[in-house]
Amino acid sequence: METALKVVQTINMYLSDYILVILLVGCGLFFSVKTRFVQVRCFGEAMKHVFGRLGRKGDEQEGGLTSFQALTTAIAAQVGTGNIIGACGAILTGGPGAIFWMWIIAFFGMATIYAEAVLAQKTRVTENDGSVHGGPVYYIRKAFPNGFGRFLAGFFAVAIILALGFMGCMVQSNSIGETCSNAFGIPAWIVGIPVAVVAGFIFIGGAQRIASVTEKLVPVMAVIYLAGGLVLLICRIQYVPETFVMIFRYAFEPQAIIGGGFGYALKTAVTQGVKRGLFSNEAGMGSTPHAHAMANVKDPHDQGVVAMLGVFIDTFVVLTMTALIVISTLYAGNGVLAGGAAESVSKTNMAQLAFASVFGDSAGNIFIAVCLLFFAFSTIISWNLFGRINVKYLFGDTGVKVYSVLAVVFIFLGSCLSNDLVWELTDTFNQLMVLPNVLALLALASLVKGTKGN
Repeated sequence: METALKVVQTINMYLSDYILVILLVGCGLFFSVKTRFVQVRCFGEAMKHVFGRLGRKGDEQEGGLTSFQALTTAIAAQVGTGNIIGACGAILTGGPGAIFWMWIIAFFGMATIYAEAVLAQKTRVTENDGSVHGGPVYYIRKAFPNGFGRFLAGFFAVAIILALGFMGCMVQSNSIGETCSNAFGIPAWIVGIPVAVVAGFIFIGGAQRIASVTEKLVPVMAVIYLAGGLVLLICRIQYVPETFVMIFRYAFEPQAIIGGGFGYALKTAVTQGVKRGLFSNEAGMGSTPHAHAMANVKDPHDQGVVAMLGVFIDTFVVLTMTALIVISTLYAGNGVLAGGAAESVSKTNMAQLAFASVFGDSAGNIFIAVCLLFFAFSTIISWNLFGRINVKYLFGDTGVKVYSVLAVVFIFLGSCLSNDLVWELTDTFNQLMVLPNVLALLALASLVKGTKGN
């Protein structure tokens, strides 16, 4: 385990420190300029598309999803452990300033995910049974209609199956198991059994059942978490201004809190923001286009702007709430991490310690355990859908049955394995997904530019 962890960490260091920073920021900046900053121009339109249609069935049809269902399925994938444990890990390693770089990657990522959703809509396919699906493998093949394209599409499909269908779900169940163990004293593997069983039941129902669950679960889990966070921030209101100051200050002076030389500290803060930002909002990773491809909308642009709102909610609302909670309690006002890292604090218990500092140990642990259960479970079922689409692309319906069984096994195993290795493996495959996806996005930039509104 130790040897494997070191090897994977070395691979991730080169991918996240160099390749990802260039690809994600560059791609986001490119599409921001190409679409005349669609994330700013069309933000109001996105709000109207989503919140102006609440309570209506919209364009739901057999074989497809409503625009709102597609969004909640995408958000279910985006809002997971990355918003709590991932954000905490970024802060613990890169300092409070890592959150600033998460905001930057999310702002440009809104333009990237717009392009992903538009291309997923334009290249989606309808099967003989009426089912609709799409995603990067389809627009990769359109971008490169030759042997190179087949290779890239196959590479992406394998990477996403491993990243989300198997390793990613292990991360989610691992986090559920650890937090529930801390809160209730239940062994993690015992928690993993019902999580795997319920997930398997939902998997059987396919895309329609998954969408039906996420459209109900996502709004409820978001409201619960944000309400609890708001109460905590009210209790710590005197430290909120200091919290924002720390985020901006340590974005450019990270060595003051994480130690080391300026160059090393800045690189750590930036790469933690990029790496954890990718895992959180998934813009550029190629996962959420699978959900947006299934939306029944009049024009691809309509789903593109809706997709942008998913990144906004994930990073600027939910993840920012986590950051404010953790920094205002553990860093600001002579918190336990004000002078740097403490041995008793890890990314898996930071949020629980933050809530416990205001609500008490028992209530704080239970609140985070319940919220993380909702967050991580919703991500598991959405990621399984994305992996399934790619399994069908590679192996057909027979492969889907085998995949579904293996996915349930991996969910259970995730609750029993080392958290560090699981996280590092997930990072590796997440980052490998970015490479073919971004190449195809850039190659098809003219198709995005030609969409209504651009």
